[in-house]
Amino acid sequence: MTLSSQVKGGRLPWSGLLALSCAAFTAVLTELLPAGLLPAMAPPLGVAESRIGFLVTAYAAASFVAAIPVTAALRGLPRRPVLCGTLLGFAVSDALVALSSSYPLTVAARLLAGAMGGTLWAMLAGYAARMVPAERRGRAIAVVLAGITLALALGVPAGTTLAGAIGWRSAFGALAVLAVLLVGWVRLRVPGFPGEPPHARVPLVRVAVRPGIRPVLSVTLFLLLGHQVMYTYLGPFAAHAGYGRTGVLLAAFGSATVAGIWLTGVLADRRPRPTLLMALALVAAVPPALGLGARVPGLLVGAVALWGVAFGGAPTLIQTALVDASGPADADVATSLQTTVYNAGIAAGSLTGGLALDAAGAGALPWTALPPVLLALATVAAGRRYAFPARRPAVAAGANALAGSAAVVVACPAGDHAVRRRADGTGQ
Repeated sequence: MTLSSQVKGGRLPWSGLLALSCAAFTAVLTELLPAGLLPAMAPPLGVAESRIGFLVTAYAAASFVAAIPVTAALRGLPRRPVLCGTLLGFAVSDALVALSSSYPLTVAARLLAGAMGGTLWAMLAGYAARMVPAERRGRAIAVVLAGITLALALGVPAGTTLAGAIGWRSAFGALAVLAVLLVGWVRLRVPGFPGEPPHARVPLVRVAVRPGIRPVLSVTLFLLLGHQVMYTYLGPFAAHAGYGRTGVLLAAFGSATVAGIWLTGVLADRRPRPTLLMALALVAAVPPALGLGARVPGLLVGAVALWGVAFGGAPTLIQTALVDASGPADADVATSLQTTVYNAGIAAGSLTGGLALDAAGAGALPWTALPPVLLALATVAAGRRYAFPARRPAVAAGANALAGSAAVVVACPAGDHAVRRRADGTGQ
């Protein structure tokens, strides 16, 4: 079996991690770009603008459906070819959208992109975790997931502007070229890891019932549900508050997420539990501030910016906890579960927010968002033993293994556990 050697104290593999971050950037931009191009795409495809909005829905639906079965089917294959194949799938999808004049063909291309997205998100955190020692796992995952933040804060607005200048077809063509270039970068700078041999594969159900997995998935669901209630309908809420500059609020949120992801990268490996508790407490403080003081412009913008800082770091902390609970060898399976739950939270939050908006008006949105966020906070507070421990067990084990020696730590996936060995060959 191929072994992945992790040398304590080594530098982060920046080039490889940035390649994975760019893959995340490309996936998010592919997913969300049609939302900013509704007026431009509708006439050439001969449909109403609302039908172009369904292209985002098709992506999310395919990602939701494909994440678990596709990840399970590909577990035995070497990881780097699977990653390259996923990026090529994005390239094909974006090229089809750029060339298509048929709405059904465009929908089919978006379904392909969604399936690739579900596969990619199931891989990224686990890939990053296997590239670094356990004590640097949180920072590595933060670097990779920063691609999401940059796509939301900069990529989608820049892509929309580029499409306005060179045309939406050229914008999707540029995305296809970017995905192909990323394949070359991955092949050069991202290490190859073996797939799991049949005798070493842990069934999905056994991964799902491990201590800590379900609380982490629950936090993912609750947080995304509460977040989407407000984020999806930020425009109507801003109008309700008498603040007509929704773009300013979105820019404040997106820019603040950059600060959040940076702070998380600094703290994720040293104090993950208190950092996550603080992030969720800040997210929970935002809905009351919006509900009570949204008509004060400064308070409105400040609360949205605080929301961005807190929410920007939370996904990295939650995903690091998931990888710790599953172990890097089974991180792809655990993350495929999280991808499904993540998309379910987005759908449930958008639906819940829409129902609240129709039934009680935009003023009810903050109070609708608050309960699930409080549930997420309570779940983290209660998950001290397995899901969100005060001290990460993987880091503690690594520190104990290296005490008193200048050993190289070698991780060998073996069934449910990672076997760690000293340089002299004795097992832990």
